[in-house]
Amino acid sequence: MRDRTAVFTIFALNGAALGSWAPRTPAIAAQVDASPGIFGLALLGASVGMLCGAPIAGRLTERFGARAAVAGSTVVAAVALALVGFAPSVPLLAGALLVLGASVGALDVAMNVAGVLVERRMARAVMPTLHAGFSFGALAGSLLAGLAAGQEWSPARHLSAAAAVTLVVLTVVLRAVPGGRPAHEARQQAPSRAPIRRPVLWLLASVALCSAIAEGASSDWSALLMVTVHGVGEGPAALAYSGFALAMALARTAGAWIQERFGATRSLACGAGLAALGLVVAALAPEGFAYAGFALAGAGLAAAFPLALSLAGNAGKRADGGGGERELAFVSTIAYSGFLAGPPLIGGIAQATSLSVSFLIVCLIAALIVPAALGAARAAGRDHAPVS
Repeated sequence: MRDRTAVFTIFALNGAALGSWAPRTPAIAAQVDASPGIFGLALLGASVGMLCGAPIAGRLTERFGARAAVAGSTVVAAVALALVGFAPSVPLLAGALLVLGASVGALDVAMNVAGVLVERRMARAVMPTLHAGFSFGALAGSLLAGLAAGQEWSPARHLSAAAAVTLVVLTVVLRAVPGGRPAHEARQQAPSRAPIRRPVLWLLASVALCSAIAEGASSDWSALLMVTVHGVGEGPAALAYSGFALAMALARTAGAWIQERFGATRSLACGAGLAALGLVVAALAPEGFAYAGFALAGAGLAAAFPLALSLAGNAGKRADGGGGERELAFVSTIAYSGFLAGPPLIGGIAQATSLSVSFLIVCLIAALIVPAALGAARAAGRDHAPVS
């Protein structure tokens, strides 16, 4: 198996984990008897876990290699996914989500480091295609979640099956994942500048942050928005995120061509405008148009995360061809604070007003990708980073 195929599969597994549990939020919320505000606080567990897991994963990946980090984090994520399905109360759900978030955050960093290694070997952009794997995985997971909901499978039964499949697939592809344990000499080559002192990394982190808030809102709350605002059933409501994930996957499939033709800055700016429009439609338009709105948002956000992480990883490249783990972990950690702030923000606004108003706020946040992308382009010349 080629390393590109193996890493694509790992991205898909990560997306499938998200796509499996996010559309089941109405059933999980009912299972633990939580209101939107309380449920939003429970979702903080996943966000806090991701925020804590990413910086640690950067160090571990740098020390032990991407392959080992992918293996360990995927196993823990599979176990935590099953525990989410069995959670009988809000505190236990928050604890299970904390472990799930930490393991997924570590997996995100490790698989993106592996993706950067594939890009360096091939000497061309492949990160958008790899992130398309995440989106296709999320799509598959969400479709199966909708099927499970329609067949009245409990979250415990459904998510346990998803965890078992994850472990089987990991066993098949793991040996082909690049990034074995680096040599001692390579680990001793510290980056020339700390990530926190590089303005271009802060701006790339801002792009990823805004994208994370908008993407997290669509994954965590789209089904609940369709049920409570548009009045559809739980099974059809899961299709809102399916449309979001499908549009994002298709846009990412063409992401490398779009980036080469129009440049990173234009791709990010135009995509942000499209995402903002889609979120407005999803919040305010009738039921049929709401599905189209989530699809527009998915297509618009497609380029933001892959470009931010790819450029951050390459900003830390060493002379030996390795490096970038700390830079990528830094941008990921800032981005995951969006997952930390997003659930209580949306849940709190929804509690005080409505989910529609919450999504209008998310629309404004998505639009902030435009000035962040323009700022990254200006800072690139001063920091010698490959942003254009």
